[in-house]
Amino acid sequence: MPGGRLSQQERQQIALGLADGLAYAEIARRMDRPTSTITREVMRNGGPTSYRADLAHRATERRAHRRRQGGTPAARGAEAPPAAYGRDAEAVREYEEQFTTVMMASGLPKMMSRVMAALTLADSGSLTAAELVQRLQVSPASISKAVTFLEDQGMLSRERDDRRRERYVLDDDIWYRSMAASARATARIVDTAREGVDVLGPETPAGVRLENVARFLDFVAENTARAAEQARALLSKPPKAENDENDADDEMD
Repeated sequence: MPGGRLSQQERQQIALGLADGLAYAEIARRMDRPTSTITREVMRNGGPTSYRADLAHRATERRAHRRRQGGTPAARGAEAPPAAYGRDAEAVREYEEQFTTVMMASGLPKMMSRVMAALTLADSGSLTAAELVQRLQVSPASISKAVTFLEDQGMLSRERDDRRRERYVLDDDIWYRSMAASARATARIVDTAREGVDVLGPETPAGVRLENVARFLDFVAENTARAAEQARALLSKPPKAENDENDADDEMD
């Protein structure tokens, strides 16, 4: 099995495979590469719908050049923060790029994705506006806009620290709130679709189509909300309590 960095020709193979609708595993099999290599390459460079072999190759060359120059200090002379817990700083930086790309592929705008990645990877789970500006090397206005958007979506909250600075926080309920918001948004589409059924007529082709949309999304919204509630309840228990409950279920079986 070949190892090392992907060549430009291999990246072109990936792009062709994506264009043909192949799964990552199939592209990897044809290239005799691990599936994780293909997944990481695609998600680091725009995702399956935006991947371009030439841009991906140039981006990789730039990263390699920065490493040869002795690290990746932030722009405008700012120093990169030291890596905590003995982590590989370059690996963390590349993972943050990958996380950002995945968030963008899910529909979140780029700056909002970058803020989410920065907060998620911060051990404290919170950062100030100034810390985000320095970490992401963008303007305060960009951070303010991104934070406002994420707060409106229920994806972060604000609090004051001991120095009266405003901090942006990811808490343990972030994904629950996000899924609950998604379920509510889907439910609004269901209501709108059913209004369309009344307007266009339940027996007409368009009315039947809208009713099918409503039925499908109603099922999805209901199950999404239920699953979010169940996961929240399960994950709120200490691990020992979860294990005890699972043991009890096994005994009942």
